[in-house]
Parts: sequence; C-alpha cells; structure tokens
Amino acid sequence: MTMSTRTRWIGGAAAALLLAGAAVAVHLATRGESPHAVAPARAASSDQVLYFLMADRFADGDPGNNTGGLGDDPLVSGFDPTDAGFYQGGDLAGVEQQLDYLQGLGVTGVWISPVLTNKAVQPEDSSAGYHGYWITDFTSVDPHLGGDEALDSLVDAAHERGMKVFLDIITNHTADVIGYEGGDRLPYVAKDAQPYVDADGEAFDDTAAAATGGFPEVTASSFPHAPVLAAGEEEAKSPAWLNDVTMYHNRGNTTFTGEDSQYGDFFGLDDLWTENPQVVDGMTAIYADWIDAGIDGYRIDTVRHVDDAFWESFIPGVLEAARDKGKDDFFVFGEVYDGSRAFTSRYTTEVGLQAVLDFPFQGAARAFASGSGRATDLATFFAADDWYTDADSSATQLPTFLGNHDMGRFGSMLLEDNPAADAAELLARDELAHALLLLSRGNPIVYYGDEQGLTGEGGDKAARQPLFGTSIPEYLDDTLIGSSATLADPVLDTAQPLYRWIAELSALRTSTPALTTGAQITRVAEDARGVYAFSRIDREERREVVVAVNSAAEPRAVEIPTWTRGGFTRLVGEGDDAVVADDEGVVMVTVPAFGTLVYQADSTMVEGSDIGVTLAAGAVETAGESDPGRLGASASVDCDCYAEVSFWARAAGGSWEHLGTDDAAPYQVMDVVSDLAPGEEVEYVAVASDGLGHESRSATVVQTVPDPTVTLDLAAGDSVGVDPLISATVAPARADTSVVIERKVGSGGWTEVGTDTTAPVYGVVDDLAAVEAGADVLYRARATQGAATVESSTLALKAAGSAGAGTPSLPGSFNELMGCAEWWQPDCEAAVMTFDEAASTWRITVDLPAGRHEYKVAIDGAWDENYGDGGVGDGPNMVLELDAPATVMFTYDPITHLTTAEVG
Repeated sequence: MTMSTRTRWIGGAAAALLLAGAAVAVHLATRGESPHAVAPARAASSDQVLYFLMADRFADGDPGNNTGGLGDDPLVSGFDPTDAGFYQGGDLAGVEQQLDYLQGLGVTGVWISPVLTNKAVQPEDSSAGYHGYWITDFTSVDPHLGGDEALDSLVDAAHERGMKVFLDIITNHTADVIGYEGGDRLPYVAKDAQPYVDADGEAFDDTAAAATGGFPEVTASSFPHAPVLAAGEEEAKSPAWLNDVTMYHNRGNTTFTGEDSQYGDFFGLDDLWTENPQVVDGMTAIYADWIDAGIDGYRIDTVRHVDDAFWESFIPGVLEAARDKGKDDFFVFGEVYDGSRAFTSRYTTEVGLQAVLDFPFQGAARAFASGSGRATDLATFFAADDWYTDADSSATQLPTFLGNHDMGRFGSMLLEDNPAADAAELLARDELAHALLLLSRGNPIVYYGDEQGLTGEGGDKAARQPLFGTSIPEYLDDTLIGSSATLADPVLDTAQPLYRWIAELSALRTSTPALTTGAQITRVAEDARGVYAFSRIDREERREVVVAVNSAAEPRAVEIPTWTRGGFTRLVGEGDDAVVADDEGVVMVTVPAFGTLVYQADSTMVEGSDIGVTLAAGAVETAGESDPGRLGASASVDCDCYAEVSFWARAAGGSWEHLGTDDAAPYQVMDVVSDLAPGEEVEYVAVASDGLGHESRSATVVQTVPDPTVTLDLAAGDSVGVDPLISATVAPARADTSVVIERKVGSGGWTEVGTDTTAPVYGVVDDLAAVEAGADVLYRARATQGAATVESSTLALKAAGSAGAGTPSLPGSFNELMGCAEWWQPDCEAAVMTFDEAASTWRITVDLPAGRHEYKVAIDGAWDENYGDGGVGDGPNMVLELDAPATVMFTYDPITHLTTAEVG
C-alpha cells in the first residue's frame, strides 16, 4: 500500500489461499472494484493438527549417530545422556519409526525443531546444541540427527501416510563463533551512540540505506565492536558468505528491549545484519533450497527480533520458490513471542506472514482451564479475533498451543496453578484444555509428550524431557498426569487417557469441516467459572456443530441458542445421545464438571431471506488494546442468522480495496493505515451476505487517520549517568518520522538535546557532565510526521553523575556468608556496593571460602534490573572458582555493566 494509491501489498498467505472464495479475495484486493460480498479468507493450511517435537528428545532410532561422529568426549560431541543440557540421542530415524504413533494420535503435520548442523558445544554456556538453534552449517542436516538422508527418508515416509513435515528455521542468528576485539559477549552499543560507518569512515543508517538500495561497502572497522575470528574458526560456517564478519550487526548482547531487541546478540549468538541486502538474499536462497527436501512449510524462530523489511522480502521469496517447486500450499508461520493481539497481528496484516503462533490464545486457554476459569474472559478473547482479519488471512489459520519448549508444558502450569488438585482433577483440567485447543478456531499444536501427561518444573530444559527413557534426576521426579509411569522408561503409551482423548478429538476435527475452517460464534459465556459454548459452522455444509466446555468443578445445565430447529446428535462427551432445539433454536444440555460436550445438527440451519447492514466508525471489541497505526470499523446486521460482512476502504483519489471479511459477531476489521499520512480521510463501506447470494451494502462512513504516538523509553524516577541515551518509540514509525528530544534541568528552561530520524528507535545521547548529581532532569520528545506533530509525556529522571543509574548490590550464592538473611538477596544491605569517585566504578570486598561461587549485579535492591556475565541484562550468572579461601574485590562498571573479580 502507498500513501497515494492505497493499494495494499498482499502478504504471504495469498500464495496458499486455495479454499472457496480465497482466490477471489486476493484478486479483489489487488483491483479497484466496487464493494461487494467476498467469502471469508481460508487458507489450505487451516485444517492441520500439528505435533511439535524436539528431534533430540522424541525417539532414538539410531544410537550409532548419538555422538554425531565427533568422538566420546561430551565436551566435543555434545552427547551426555546424564545432562539435560546435552544431546540425549533422539534423531530423525526415531521420528520416522514413530509415525504410526503420531498418526494414531490424529496428527496431520509434524513440526520438528531445527535440524541443520549445529555447533555441538558452546563451552561458555555449559551446554550443547541439542535444541538446534546454534547453526553453523545451513546446508546440511546435523549428523546427531542422522544427516540429510534421514530427513529425506522421514519426509517420504510421512507423505506416504498423508502427513506433512514442517521445519523450524532461524534467520536471526547463527552459533556463537564471532568474538570482539574488546572481548567476547560485550554490552550493546546503540546506533545513536555509535552509528555504522562505511569503508571510507562515513556514518550511515543501515535501514535507510537498505530502503534506498544504496547499501555501502563496509569493513570490520565499520562496527562499534570490531569483530574477530579465533584461529581455526575462519571457515566454521556454511554457506561461505556466513564467514564474512561484516554480515552481522556486531553491536554486543541484547537486553531484549528497544533497538537492541533487533540488533543485539542473543547471549553471544552471532546476530545477522538482516537489514543488509546480501543477508536477505543469502537467507532466502538457503531456505528456498531446502524446499527441495520435499518439506511442506516452515516455522520461523524469533520473528520479532528481525526487521520488517527482511520479512517483506524473505516471505514472498520463499513462497515463490515453493510454488516453482510445485508446493502451492507451502505454509510459513512465525514465532512472535508476545501476548498482545495488536502487536502479534501486525505480522500477518502488515508485514506479510501467513500466520503467527497464537501466544494470546495460550494465555486465554491457561486462564480458562487452569486458572480463574471465567468463561466471559474467553468470550472476550475470541471476540477480538478480528485483529487478524484481512483480505488473505484470519485467526482460523493461527497455530494455537498450550505450552512449548520455552515457556514450559501445560502440565507444569496446571501443577503451579492448582497445587491442591488431586490426580483426577489434574487429568480433567488437562483434557478440558486440549478440548478447547482442538475444537476452537486455529491450527492446534500438541507439544510432544503432553499426550503422555508430562509436566516438568518450568520452561527451557525442564520442558524438554526425552520420551525414550532417561536417568536425569530432574526428569525422573516429574509427575505424569493421567499415569503412574516415570520417565525412566519410554513413554509412548497409546492407552494413556490423554493420548486417547486427543486422538478422539483430532479424528472428530479432521472429519468435520466446521471444526477445521468453520466460523466460530459465541453462544454462552457464564460469569466466573462455568460454561463457554460456541457454534462452528462450515459455510458450505451449513450444519451447526455446538461445543460446550465447562471450567467449573460441578456440572452445569445451560440453554444454548442456535440457528437450527430440530435434532442434534452427540459426537463427544458424556451427555444425552440426542437433544432437540425448540422453536426458538435453543437446546438444553448439562456439561460435566471440567467437561466437554459436542453436538452436531441433524439438518441444515434456518436461513434468513433478507439481511441488512449498518456500519459504524471504530471497533467494538479490541480486548482492551489499541494501535495508532490502525483504524477500526464495525458493522451490525439486522437478522439473527449466519452472516458474512465484507469491509472495504478507499483513501482520497484511490480505488476501493477489500480489507477482509468477518463471519462472526462482532463484525469488525482493524484497517492498517500506517502507510497513510496522519489526518488523511478514509472511506469505509460494509457489504453483508448470508453466503447464499443475499447481500446488502451499508452507507459510507468516513474516518481520519490518527496522529502517531511518541513514548520515551525510560521509566519515571530512573537515574541516568553522564552520557545517557534518551530514546523514544513512535507508533507507527512512518518513513518521514522525525523526533526531537528536549531536556530541562531543575527550574531552567527547555533545551533541545538533538533530533533523530532513524528507526526503529529514535534517540540522542545527552551530555550531563555539568549537571550536579542528584539533580532532577526532565525529558520530553516531539515526533513529526508530515503535518502532524505530537508530544510525549514529560519524564522525570535523576542525574546520577559518573556513578551511573541506580545503586548496585552483589546478590549471589555467598550472601549468607556476608551476613544476609538468605542466598541471592538483592536487597541485602551487606551486599550493597560503594562508589569509587576516582575510578568511577562501584566496589565491594568479600571474604570467600574455596569452591565455586555464582553471582550477579542487581540495581536498587531488586531483580527488575540486573546484569550477569558479560554485562548482559538478565544474563547468565557470573562464576568464580577459588582453589583456596581468599579476599575478593568485585568491581562493577556502571557504564558497560561489566563486573570483574580481583582475588587478593
């Protein structure tokens, strides 16, 4: 879409829209036709039951590849079945051998953790690359997993069963190979503090250079941290272009906030310079080539940590390659780890991904089945699905899940949320959650082992148990929901109650079109704990399927309105075999405690003969979220019937554009207007249809593109050092954005600190050397886009001088020896450091016994801001090994956040 023509670029989902009406939707969105009814977008990929497994932890089909051919030393091969952070022996042959098990579960697609060759061990992390996210060779399958032949064999075997294979891929980073001249894993340096320079030493902004097609030549001296390779690492990566150290951001470790969220290294992992066209082309070529393996799609890691422009080139490039190779329904979905609908949806409606993992659903499902159980909250959640509605995609194709390898298993959450629950209640709640997962809209994902009741004690390694037997103590004491088994032995039991329940629901879902791609209409949502009931309706079959789930600990009798007259037959759950809708379409059912009931109508719905529509400005239900880069429009229809509302828009002088079609009330759309100037007027029209040829058009409603918002990124009351970076976030960040930062000290006047026009974060470095420590310093930001200028709230900070921001303490494994009440106590007075004016550093001296000691630096007596190894915010613990008792002076630099330990 452009400012003048309002022609939206159609995202990656367009390539996979093969179901009824989908091709029409894409056609309409790219031609300026008159508004009319368009079928809701449904992708061919909307009918999957996915199973996410970690290849190293699922099944060991070939013990001969356990060491990856690297020998028996675990610190070289990475194989150590006694350590949860090392390879356990699972491989792709094991997955192939268990395809019957997966097919019996009802799985139609297998999503496999990254399979490309990893750096076997990163000693700095005391861990191996068993998870697959430390890739060195992007052209081969890791020998620990069986190599290229094992992948080819698995794909062929899966396809013979009608199952698809999806690979987890990474474009954001490689393994940690590159170091810096100043040391490894250094703190992040912002672009505004030290910009990139070209080969001639001239500063440039990488995003602007990439956008104009004039990306300059650079050298190893172009970066704030000069990259270096250790001897023997010069050709560690493949393809060869990845060994060029100028292909990376080289700015230091991320704190996962602001600019460094996209530019910083993840705990030292080499962060690719995805703004560089050479990187864009290189990564696109890599993953276009892997389609030759016959795979059916990709799950993309860390999408939010890569710039939008990369995806706007990469996604179409990969999908075009897939089409050229005969994969017209190739499906690409991304990980945007965030619970906000407004934030996650922009990657499908604006950036162009076909789908993103539905993290907001995970939170809503947990709250319903394991937490508060409020059915009204669940209804509110689904009512805001239209954050994802556009011309070529919708919430129906979002991959939904209950837990995963990062946040932890749903079983672990059940134990945490319900510590007093007995075994029967835990199983019932687990079954309830999986019913919601498999019967509501979206592409459900079962996390490997959840069908066997695995739990664990949190995320990461605690949620990555082997299913083929283990001796690791932290896994052996896991509770298994619905089973008395332990993980000492293989757990692939097809008689496990959770396995049987998931298999039953998966079979029902796959055989019932309404449960795969049908509209979802909320019918009942009880206050507090209780029943949430909804209808699923396929627009072709037009036979209503009613689902009722109960979060209460006792049965609930409810009256459920429908659009059907006559009988319903029970498909799932404990209840009457048949129920009858009265003359008003109401059916009465009793839903068991923590139970599920599914009924299907014996006949088609009652249809309305006329349908009218009224359009209003603004969205009706947004789940309490907002986005100044989008305009909401909502419609109401005047019949109590199945309806589809198509929304259209045009800017001044432009053509009508189909924005998307909503098939469930509240009928609404959140139009992306970030490509239009603030103040520009946009016309909206809605066309309602019953899907059978009856339709009507609303009157036109005119709305104005809102002004952007600007927010300073620091928190009120923070302390700042002598040269603080003052940054602001602008939403939406249009190409012509300019931000002025102003400062006021004490009772003085406002003075301009500087102006920045470079995204993604707008900032300037201030000079407070002349400002007395302890003085109040006020900041504000003014953002300008075209004729619109907006101002942020005023932010009150404290000048801390050379002491930096906040008072540091030294929490660690030795705090009790210092007189603290407990280990790792950040608010212990005895652990507070003292500022050395001459050295401009903070220090503390501690007498320690021989042995291993771990510690971090915490700011202002809390964990909210803390620094670990390498000065990384929330980084790994620092470690000190003492062969004998010693007096140790710890020194913390408030500028670099680095801590050193000097043994006396």
